[in-house]
Amino acid sequence: MKKLSDFFAAGWVQGAIPPALLVLLIAIVEIGSPGFLTGETLGLLLGNTAVLFILATGVTFVILIGGIDLSIQAVASLASVILAQLLPSIGALAFPVAIGSGLIFGILSGIVHVRLRVPSFVATLATGGVVAGMALWFAQGRAITIEEGGRLSTTWINGTVAGIPVVAILAAIVGIVSFMVLRYTRFGRYSLAVGAGEPAALAAGVNVDRTKIIAFAISGTLAAIAGVILAARLSSGSPSLANQLLLPAIAAVIVGGTAITGGLGGVARTAVGALIISIVRIGMTFIGVNIFAENVVFGAVLIIAVAITIDRSKIPVIK
Repeated sequence: MKKLSDFFAAGWVQGAIPPALLVLLIAIVEIGSPGFLTGETLGLLLGNTAVLFILATGVTFVILIGGIDLSIQAVASLASVILAQLLPSIGALAFPVAIGSGLIFGILSGIVHVRLRVPSFVATLATGGVVAGMALWFAQGRAITIEEGGRLSTTWINGTVAGIPVVAILAAIVGIVSFMVLRYTRFGRYSLAVGAGEPAALAAGVNVDRTKIIAFAISGTLAAIAGVILAARLSSGSPSLANQLLLPAIAAVIVGGTAITGGLGGVARTAVGALIISIVRIGMTFIGVNIFAENVVFGAVLIIAVAITIDRSKIPVIK
């Protein structure tokens, strides 16, 4: 007789639960607070989900190979600081510079993990500490307001196209490109193979080290893009701008059905997970739940999701 955990670990169950949960949550919030499903609220939902989804998409690449990236909030915050500082002097060129910083630190995390044989948890935690320190140093520990001249280069991010927020369109582009990369490229196939079983991937001729470094590079780049969008939307950069987004981003990936042990999942599942997290956040406000209870909810949801999706056959000893 199969254990309950084995039943829930089945791929089709993992794929079916998140969409069903999403529909259920929408119904609960609408019943608890009629009027939730309005155009204005849905626009707000898409706008708030965009940054979270971009962050979570980056983490998805790392989790699929069986790793974790705990530096994304620091990388996003540093990118926001760089953008706010450089916009007045170099204009739109500040965008690629800020995003490039994420690429550099993503590659650094990958190299530390792969070349020094440091667990990804420790490697990215350490990299995140370095990045957070640099953000504090560059910003002198304060928020940096984007001056009037610099705002001319960020106005478009706060606009809409046919009633759809531009940030939601940017998130959709990131999602589609990431989906295509995972589904139709050699790197995507290799990522799933590494996550499913690294020894087997090595035996099949997969360059595991290169695959891992690329995954971390993508995670860092997308984290920087999220930070740039946040800075543009808020007209300021801060060393702590994205500090509250780490847990929701990881929760979005796991709640969406991507296995924490790697090898199973994808960007489409992360999109559903990000919507679930956003509806929980906005729905709690609509229903009147204390905003300080958010992390309590996210923590509980993350524990449940990991317990359901984890492949215990890959972990002989739980410790």
